[in-house]
Amino acid sequence: MSYILRDARKYEEINSRLIAQRPGFHLSARVGWMNDPNGFSWYKGRYHMFYQYYPYQTEWGPCYWGHAVSDDLLHWEYLPAALAPDQLYDRTGAFSGCAVTMEDGRQALIYTGNVDVEMPDGSCLREQTQNIAFGDGIDYVKYEGNPIMDKALLPKKASTMDFRDPKVFRHNGHWYCVTGSQKSCDHDGQLLLFRSEDLINWQFDHILVENKGRFGLMWECPDFFELDGKYVAITSPQDMLPRGFEYHNGDGTLCLIGSADENLNFTEEHDQAIDYGIDFYAPQTILTPDGRRVMIGWMQNWDTSRAVDRRMDRWIGQMTLPRELHLINNRLYETPVRELENLRRNKVEHHGILIDDEIELPDISGRRVDLTVRVRPVEAENLYRKFAIHFAEDADFHTTLSFHPEEEITKIDRKHSGSRRAIIHQRRALTPCAKPGEWSVRLILDDNSAEAFINNGEYVMTVLIYTRISADQISFVCQGKAIMDVEKYDLQ
Repeated sequence: MSYILRDARKYEEINSRLIAQRPGFHLSARVGWMNDPNGFSWYKGRYHMFYQYYPYQTEWGPCYWGHAVSDDLLHWEYLPAALAPDQLYDRTGAFSGCAVTMEDGRQALIYTGNVDVEMPDGSCLREQTQNIAFGDGIDYVKYEGNPIMDKALLPKKASTMDFRDPKVFRHNGHWYCVTGSQKSCDHDGQLLLFRSEDLINWQFDHILVENKGRFGLMWECPDFFELDGKYVAITSPQDMLPRGFEYHNGDGTLCLIGSADENLNFTEEHDQAIDYGIDFYAPQTILTPDGRRVMIGWMQNWDTSRAVDRRMDRWIGQMTLPRELHLINNRLYETPVRELENLRRNKVEHHGILIDDEIELPDISGRRVDLTVRVRPVEAENLYRKFAIHFAEDADFHTTLSFHPEEEITKIDRKHSGSRRAIIHQRRALTPCAKPGEWSVRLILDDNSAEAFINNGEYVMTVLIYTRISADQISFVCQGKAIMDVEKYDLQ
């Protein structure tokens, strides 16, 4: 073990004891900074989650891999940091990657080594390679022959500076690895597919997907898997331009649904965003032992992180609630992982509530809450104009989730959540309903986050808020008349 990793382990062990407040059921940084999920895996009877990590500050820095394990995807136990930037090929960052179980029982971590060299003219020369480490679920030893993939394997026009985030999987008796990439000539994103028999010796197979100028520039943090009879490629494009309400400016997420032959030649059939809120990036999936495809993402975005409230001065960054994935009518649906139901307590129901103003309901409050709301017009031909839920609310603050039935638009708005910075405060999504005005949401609150699963998970909107925890009221507002059903649980 290098002294760099040893010192980081000592630091996180000591300083994590000083943290008193954490989310109830979302994985957060043990100490310092967290971003992308890495190595989401099942190993030795437990779920493992690694994550991009800089333990020494609540800001991005040379990347380590933090490490935690769980039995239920909701309660996490911290383990010592798994990787540090301590070799020549990863000295400015052990970037994102994955974890797989080898035939001999060892766990292999495959990750991007990043090296940034400042040139005399002030520019940065970057080289990214793929590397491997072997371990037992706690301690990992980097392969002496690293890197296992470098620029010599890249196809023509692929950038040697942006070649990262390997996701390895098994198919037809071979190991395959999909990586993020962009073309050096025009910075256009693409996903590259490589093949190996032993995880050490790799060859380029083919370009899995090409952007062709559609979705941003560099494509990073890819995943590729089979789901409900289709194949799904997910990635996080940088520097996107908006397209209606489907894609937003900046760094976003992309889901491509299609088909593939036995050689994994992929044909696209449908594209969509993965999350329509503000704070979601770099998702990664796992196939659970009982056959579910579960996804988790970084619950933040780069633009928010540059101006975020740093009152949580010993840690910043958390993961989303794990989400079960399904395809319905060639569209990705996401629902909270079913294990969440084991945390439910104190059920409260209100049915058939006529709402034509602002109301609060008995026993409907809290900041760790599982709240389902269904709303419909009193008369089908006479739609209400707007319906809204205010949460994390007191006399000074609130965050709002609203639905406008005539436009079929859902909006998340956190401008009154206590933020003092000019970060992104609002985002909208087009959320058509099966019947006019019949809208539903399952809203999961956990201290400083909200995840809204709209119309049975067809659309999801995720947002971070930094409102004081004492602001725990929930109210409902309607312009016009509607009928509302509410079901609420405390989450413990």
